[in-house]
Amino acid sequence: MSEQPVEQAAAQPVVDAKHAPDKPGTPTIYEWMGGGEALNRLTEVFYGHVREDSVLAPVFAGMDEKHPQHVAKWLGEVFGGPKDYTADRGGHPHMATQHLGRGITEEQRRRWVTLLQDTADEVGLPTDPEFRAVFLYYIEWGTRMAVMYSGKNPPPVEAADVPVWKWGQTPPWQPNG
Repeated sequence: MSEQPVEQAAAQPVVDAKHAPDKPGTPTIYEWMGGGEALNRLTEVFYGHVREDSVLAPVFAGMDEKHPQHVAKWLGEVFGGPKDYTADRGGHPHMATQHLGRGITEEQRRRWVTLLQDTADEVGLPTDPEFRAVFLYYIEWGTRMAVMYSGKNPPPVEAADVPVWKWGQTPPWQPNG
């Protein structure tokens, strides 16, 4: 830990890890996890479980049959894969609007996170700590954003592009940052 006074430490530049390049030759998170095939497997199995889950089934009762594929494309783009969600669905603004007014509860958010982690194990996603840390980091952030968008005072849906997670840390989301 630095011996600098707090005022000086706070004045140091912050590296924007969201935009910082990974080392040359480092696979994207998307590649590491198995690409689109792995994400489609994850979301198909996951949403099969969601339909049977007493906490989550009501939230997804009217789910489009292609919802798992849409979520796989979203996650693919987030983890450094093709920008298919943006091209096909309209990117972050579309994703955000899908959550408006849904009133997602903390119990539902936590259940979604836990069930997705369990499904990642079930379908054989990588279990190395680096992958699981960055995977869960995004899932936690993304579900908390979904709760914000689903609430009474959501941030503007145009506020951000699709976030792209890399192997390093990402900066906190700030609506005017």
